[in-house]
Amino acid sequence: MTKIFCDIAELQTIRKFSKKKIVRGFTTNPSLIRNAGAKDYSSYSKKILKISKNKPVSLEVFADDIKNMKIQALKINSWGKNIYVKIPITNSRGILMGKVIRELNNLNIKLNITAVYSANQTKQILKNINKKSKVIISIFAGRAADVGKDPVPVFKKSIKLSKSYKNVEILWASVREPYNYLQAKQLGCHIITVPPKIIEKIEKFGKSFNKLTKDTVIGFLKDSRKSKFKI
Repeated sequence: MTKIFCDIAELQTIRKFSKKKIVRGFTTNPSLIRNAGAKDYSSYSKKILKISKNKPVSLEVFADDIKNMKIQALKINSWGKNIYVKIPITNSRGILMGKVIRELNNLNIKLNITAVYSANQTKQILKNINKKSKVIISIFAGRAADVGKDPVPVFKKSIKLSKSYKNVEILWASVREPYNYLQAKQLGCHIITVPPKIIEKIEKFGKSFNKLTKDTVIGFLKDSRKSKFKI
């Protein structure tokens, strides 16, 4: 079963979606938190955690060097038991963050390794973790597809590579459409993180083609009448 996480940092939306049974957790990143209007990263993140007490929340470091990335990770981890600390697979200079991943993993800190695009990166992550501490590997499907790359083979290889790691979950990130959920499910992804509007569309799965046709035509009819079109 592929778990659905909600990819959002806006507090009111988290409050609304935390009540939905379909939503099993939340993912954030510094960009989402900034776009939500946060002025202070720590205090805002703690507000998110206060709302989502019983579901996992991924909060990301934003330091760009090994030393400060580890310091930030330890601080974030101290905010709650339901936290997964997000660590990018590399820093902005393309340097693998294997040392940080290894050290935090050995401290039994739950990790979400983010900005992953290739099976080779998955392999590098697996080389730096044990088989006990929980790790999510977030593969950015949508962003890969945006530049003409097919993400499906990456998921297939990554799932195969991590099969012996019972502590590892493969996450489909960067969702572009509701159908991505079915793709993730068919591939055997453990998690997919989804924007709120797409979750609402997933909740409507099961409509027949006849119903879709009728709803589409009704929509066209309503708009034409509102516009008072004439020919």
